[in-house]
Amino acid sequence: MDDRVEALERWLAQQFAGIPFELASASEDASFRRYFRARLADGRSFIAMDAPPGKEDCAPFVRVARLLRDAGVNAPQVHAEDLAQGFLLLADLGTRTFLAALEERNANALMHDATEALVRWQLATRTGNLPPYDEALLRREMQLFPDWYVARHLGRSLTAAQQRVLEGIVALLASSALAQPQVYVHRDYMPRNLMLCEPNPGVLDFQDAVIGPITYDMVSLVRDAFLSWDEERVLDWTVRYWERAKKAALPVERDFAEFWRAFEWMGLQRHLKVLGIFARLTYRDGKPQYVADTPRFVQYARAVAGRYPRLAPLLRLLDEIEGRAPQAGYSF
Repeated sequence: MDDRVEALERWLAQQFAGIPFELASASEDASFRRYFRARLADGRSFIAMDAPPGKEDCAPFVRVARLLRDAGVNAPQVHAEDLAQGFLLLADLGTRTFLAALEERNANALMHDATEALVRWQLATRTGNLPPYDEALLRREMQLFPDWYVARHLGRSLTAAQQRVLEGIVALLASSALAQPQVYVHRDYMPRNLMLCEPNPGVLDFQDAVIGPITYDMVSLVRDAFLSWDEERVLDWTVRYWERAKKAALPVERDFAEFWRAFEWMGLQRHLKVLGIFARLTYRDGKPQYVADTPRFVQYARAVAGRYPRLAPLLRLLDEIEGRAPQAGYSF
């Protein structure tokens, strides 16, 4: 055991008031946080978070967990906290994620539950509770694409002309995101972070929540990092969310075509960001398993760019940096 685990066990022994327990790894994520399942001799089970101070801050997790629970969303209750040491004791929402559970027969039901929870979260939006998803953050995220995916993963340097093309795309995507109605945004609302439990779903990994574009969490849900759905199903789920959001008086576009365009452009911003993040996880953080899913995001990006003339220059840029033969039909 490392020193952090030993310190965590001492802290948990105090929280459990002498009741014997066993500690086992529950999961790790893309950050420096680690999660352990503590099983007590009396049959209870909890999740302990280890978030090393200086690398992670537990305070946003505690704050957003409270906001989610106040909104009627099943986020884990925080039973105990030690922010100085970076330890949290959380309710255990189980072991089965949506990512593991989703299959043909239950996909519609699980996506219904996920969108119902998302609408409750968005309806709870209040200004001043979360930081804004502002232009600086949007651009900083998209900068991960040239810095880590292009330069480090592909080993290429953008020419001046390619940089201008990318800057034009970044400006379009940032402008579209900022023009959307602003609501609470989980920022990683995807099947891997949703737990199959009662009430369904349990929601995890929400500490980076912001106030931002209303389409962001929905596109994260249906254009996932680790599994892909056919476009007909993505469209159907998105229409159902849009109809539910309208009925709940959320500020979605009244014209679904406009909502869909904003949804797709928001997704493209995220796809570029994730390409950079997955490369950074591989080359900086020693977590190579993520880069295997980069082709999925390249395909997402290509599909969206191919549907909108103003985004078509991105297709040529992707061809150039990947060494592909140019495609016909680019629009400029």
